[in-house]
Amino acid sequence: RYMAIIHPLRPRLSAAATKVVVGLIWLLALLLAFPQGFFSITAQLPGRIVCLVEWPEPGGALSGKTYHFSMTVLLYLLPLLVIGCAYGAVGRALWASAIPGDSSDRYHEQVSAKRKVMKMMLVVVFTFALCWLPYHVYFTLQYLRPQWYLHSSIQQLYLAVMWLAMSSTMYNPIIYCCLNHRFRLGFKHAFRWCPCVSAGEYEGLELRSAHFLHTRGSVSKLSRMDTTTVASALGATDEEPDEPGVAERLSLDVTSNGSSRSDSKTVSESLSFYSNTL
Repeated sequence: RYMAIIHPLRPRLSAAATKVVVGLIWLLALLLAFPQGFFSITAQLPGRIVCLVEWPEPGGALSGKTYHFSMTVLLYLLPLLVIGCAYGAVGRALWASAIPGDSSDRYHEQVSAKRKVMKMMLVVVFTFALCWLPYHVYFTLQYLRPQWYLHSSIQQLYLAVMWLAMSSTMYNPIIYCCLNHRFRLGFKHAFRWCPCVSAGEYEGLELRSAHFLHTRGSVSKLSRMDTTTVASALGATDEEPDEPGVAERLSLDVTSNGSSRSDSKTVSESLSFYSNTL
């Protein structure tokens, strides 16, 4: 979402690069979880069997605290900070993407779309923070108040906290479906085999998406051509600095080129397009 809105004209990752990134993410996740799984044991307590992490001595308690607080920073605080900064940049880009000279109706449509996108992103971030906060608080208190975890009902609390944290990923599709028209159309298309679901608008949506991608590719090529033309013109100026009127003509040629406004408009259109996509 960040790349689609902040850098809409940049080329996307190839399929091979995407697979490499996904593989690295899984590898990093396995490496971070490995110490906890490697040192886990089962212990018999009155009336139940529990799974514990027994860190090696010496310094087992310190190792456990260091590992837990490192995981809290890497898996909760840092992602929350990155998500907040990315969505903040997206929000600023959406609010600053108005096209000069547009009609009043068009302006109000853009403002309404931006507000919907910001509302949806805030709900997503808040849901992530809310679902994972009890999980990290639970394990932080385990080191600060270990006597609390001897209570017989602590296992039920652990299961509730774990369920809430693991369920965080299932809320995003629900949020998108409730707050985004395009996602609802795609959802209906995916379940078009149901007799109560109609997906007639999906074909038109796909046509608009294909038209937008074609327009974006054309503008990207035009932008590169304009850059090459300007660079060549400036090179000619350097070779013949004394020729009268060259600077004025070059300035006129560059500023009279309509690609600047066209690119600006296309970027703004891409923001509106992706704001409806999110």
